[in-house]
Amino acid sequence: MRTGGTPGSLGSLPLGERAARSARLRGLAYLSAWRSPVVWEGFIGAGSIVIGSLTPAYLPTNSPWWSRLDALGLGGPVWRLVGTVLVLAGVVLLIDAWLRLRPGRQWERPRGIRAGMHPWAVLGVWGLPFLVAPPIFSHDAYSYAAQGWLVVNDISPYDGYPGLLPGAFADQVSQEWRYTKTPYGPLAIQIQHLMVNLAGQNPYWSAVAMRIPAVIGVILIGVLLSRIARRTGHDPYFAAWFGTLNPILLIDFVGGAHNDALMMGLVVLGLFVATLGGASWIWAALIVGVAASIKQPAFMAALALPFLCHPMLSWRWPQLRPALGRMLASLALSVGSFSLVSWVTGLGFGWYHAVNVPGMVITVSPSTLVGLGIRQVLNLFGATGAAVGAIQVSQTVGLVCGLVVVAVIAVRELPRRPLTFLAWGYLVVTVAAPALHSWYVLWGALLLPMVDDAVRYVRSATWATVALLAYAAVNLSWRNGAVAIGVAAVVVLAVHNLWHERSTGEGRRRRRRGSATD
Repeated sequence: MRTGGTPGSLGSLPLGERAARSARLRGLAYLSAWRSPVVWEGFIGAGSIVIGSLTPAYLPTNSPWWSRLDALGLGGPVWRLVGTVLVLAGVVLLIDAWLRLRPGRQWERPRGIRAGMHPWAVLGVWGLPFLVAPPIFSHDAYSYAAQGWLVVNDISPYDGYPGLLPGAFADQVSQEWRYTKTPYGPLAIQIQHLMVNLAGQNPYWSAVAMRIPAVIGVILIGVLLSRIARRTGHDPYFAAWFGTLNPILLIDFVGGAHNDALMMGLVVLGLFVATLGGASWIWAALIVGVAASIKQPAFMAALALPFLCHPMLSWRWPQLRPALGRMLASLALSVGSFSLVSWVTGLGFGWYHAVNVPGMVITVSPSTLVGLGIRQVLNLFGATGAAVGAIQVSQTVGLVCGLVVVAVIAVRELPRRPLTFLAWGYLVVTVAAPALHSWYVLWGALLLPMVDDAVRYVRSATWATVALLAYAAVNLSWRNGAVAIGVAAVVVLAVHNLWHERSTGEGRRRRRRGSATD
């Protein structure tokens, strides 16, 4: 049996004993997390969000929760108000706990957090309430269930739509998606099919079961993201704090059960494999192709994989030629594994005909908002014919501009700093796309800690996180008929973030003065 390492280390123990001791250490870390007041604050916040989510903002009209809520006398407008307050208070608590764990404070000088506690343990505590909740902050999981139900009935979601089979599955789906085909990859659809069968073809539990693949993706992110940061010379604690413990990841990936969670989990796995060096980028490219069969934006990661193993130090042809060859080979391998999955699932490439579906609804996408404004102006001046296509034109222009910016970032960053390219590239695509959702932002935000001198972007990234959650808060309160409370919550979130920034700055100044007098 192989042994190694220094005496007393895990590496010096037999494999079985090493695994047992590692499991005990993980258990102790998890228990340590439960003893932290800061972690308890985040847990209470997550629990408040779950309880408050049992309102019309998140529950479809045919949800089995309504009979239980009515039996408890919680089906009226008063409960809508109370539920809204609970969710908004939970968001504030979760953000406060997250900010109190910001690197440079608790990780280096434990106060509300105990020594020996690990970020993944905090993630396990905070994510626990969401595991038993209905899908929150989005109805997408109900669409996934309806698409899986189509496959059960031998209908491809590339050819049909949820409304084609009237009944409980279709009734759960939001009206705007009930009669649209799906743009998701073939593996995502087959996973949805599997989850529907696993849930006994029960409409509600099928939607909840979509959290299983999402949690698998979150586990991959939680386990591997900080390791990638350490291997590439970046701060693993910052990566764990901003990526793994980000409230958006908890709310959207775990609570919302979005496909993006598994996609990004597989992308992170591919990046981790690529950091092993040598020809590991080949296996990483195959993994990224599988990730793209969940959602297609994963393909961008294939461009960066070879440069993680073989950085290009100059633009001279002797280095440029093999670098371009490896990049094209990585992309070809990922397309090959994607095509293999498409063939094995029997679903093919029908998603191509539905790529415009996400942009069919109005979101906070900049290009969509610009087009909406232009349409209003054209209608005001009577140019109704031109106004009809204003949004589509602005979305096309925004997408083209985004692709140009990504190309510029690729030239500047990809050869030497592939993770920087991926972080900024994904963020640019997210902002330039016809549809923008908070869970899309996580594509690039997860990798932002791997940008060189990432500390420069902490303030803006934190404000962006708070802003996205504030928008979700207003959207929630609007759905529950309590917009005023949502606006008040936004003000509280803004003031709260400013207070945290000021307290952090004061603490740093005190530490500097203290070190100067020593």
